[in-house]
Amino acid sequence: MQAVIDTAEPRVVLAARGLGRDFLGFTAVNNVDLDVRHAQIHALIGPNGAGKTTVFNLLTKFLPPTRGTITLMGTDITGMRPDVVARMGLVRSFQISAVFPHLTVLENIRVALQRPAHLHTQFWRSLSSLDSLNPRAEALIADLGLTPWRDIRAADLSYGRKRVLEIATTLALDPKVLLLDEPMAGMGHEDVHTVAEIIREVARTRAVLMVEHNLAVVEDICHHVTVLQRGEILAQGDYASVASDPRVRTAYMGSEA
Repeated sequence: MQAVIDTAEPRVVLAARGLGRDFLGFTAVNNVDLDVRHAQIHALIGPNGAGKTTVFNLLTKFLPPTRGTITLMGTDITGMRPDVVARMGLVRSFQISAVFPHLTVLENIRVALQRPAHLHTQFWRSLSSLDSLNPRAEALIADLGLTPWRDIRAADLSYGRKRVLEIATTLALDPKVLLLDEPMAGMGHEDVHTVAEIIREVARTRAVLMVEHNLAVVEDICHHVTVLQRGEILAQGDYASVASDPRVRTAYMGSEA
């Protein structure tokens, strides 16, 4: 008997409809529709000033939208606070590293694990009470290839390893949707390859939406690409289709040539 192949697309876990944001009469984002799917990597690309980071800030509620709606796993989160949507599973990284420089790799991850373990407000507990977090922290360290740097201070890590540590601390929050803002920025070739493979592995069990300027990485690991220009969607689809779109070529290079 021939096996039945499921050709259905993965479910949408984060969606935006008609998303817009105005600043004192200037429209930074206008009529943006997005569908981010489970177990897929979705890239948000575009020239400088296209509105990519503003869209990130809208989705994660760091900015309230002027118009439009945002849903997370079917729940309307348009009017919710950033901390509420983070606890629901929408977690982001930033362009600037957010790790504690004077803590070790293990200590940074243990700090991140305190919230899902409900230890972040229990200041009266002894430091030894955090030892219960070690197995999960050690697992994250191993999964992201950080074992050789386990006891090294974050300040002493290479730039690429710091970005890997930052991904580890976001994964400690057990996100259902992970938003990465330019994860490859400033990296050498070897670090880019390492982080790209980590993101590919991370996306096996969760959705990833990333802003990225390295188009070779976007082509290699992303399932879907949305191109922004002047705050509006210019093109959407797989990498091959958007890369061959004359409008996209013009937006990036100034001419169709």
